[in-house]
Amino acid sequence: MKAALRRATVYFEPDVHRALRLKSAETDRPVSDIINEAVRVELAEDAEDLAAFEERACEPNVKFSDAIRDMKRRGRL
Repeated sequence: MKAALRRATVYFEPDVHRALRLKSAETDRPVSDIINEAVRVELAEDAEDLAAFEERACEPNVKFSDAIRDMKRRGRL
């Protein structure tokens, strides 16, 4: 069973709103479905980023100046 939908007021720039309406008409999908999908994709990317941060949390920190010095030493800069 689908969860109950919640209403929200969102303000779009005119060109973004027009593009959403056009995409809705072209794909025969409601604007709200398009927006929900875009938000889910964005949240999934955030979840992947957070998982990567957690996975690498125990790695040692490297100072920027040390990284530059190392790159120069290895002839990369």
